[in-house]
Amino acid sequence: MSSLSPSPSGHSSALVRRHLRFGWISLLLFVTAGILLETMHGLKVGWYLDETYEVRRLMWTLAHAHGTLLSLVHIAFAASVAITPMLWGTGNFLASRGLMAASVLLPGGFALGGIFIYDGDPGAGVFLAPIGAALMWLAVASIAWKAGGVQPVTPPTGDPASDTAKE
Repeated sequence: MSSLSPSPSGHSSALVRRHLRFGWISLLLFVTAGILLETMHGLKVGWYLDETYEVRRLMWTLAHAHGTLLSLVHIAFAASVAITPMLWGTGNFLASRGLMAASVLLPGGFALGGIFIYDGDPGAGVFLAPIGAALMWLAVASIAWKAGGVQPVTPPTGDPASDTAKE
């Protein structure tokens, strides 16, 4: 049993693996997207930098930023579950699935909104972003609620008398 599988059922370790994998793979994708955006900026690509396409640049920058942030949230969530598996049990559907859905809908909505631009307005795909934002809020609220149950652990001092007094 690895250090990431403290739960006998394996539920926590599967959850940790799922979010670590999703977080790191999506971080790779969004870092790559950021490099592509910077390359288009550096090469002065007209359909990205021209004033006519300012909305596209904004939408794709928002997609990159939100995607990168949510990737890191997945990694932090996985670390939280690994450190405190007793808090998560099986009642974490909203946190886990909400975070997964938000990580697709929020940056995906911005990215799609930047593909098709209508008279300076983003495309219809941008309507996915608020749904993703709501799911992100619900997931983070659920995680914060669960994490609120964490009790700080006081390391032993080596003095049995003072260690028992702290308990």
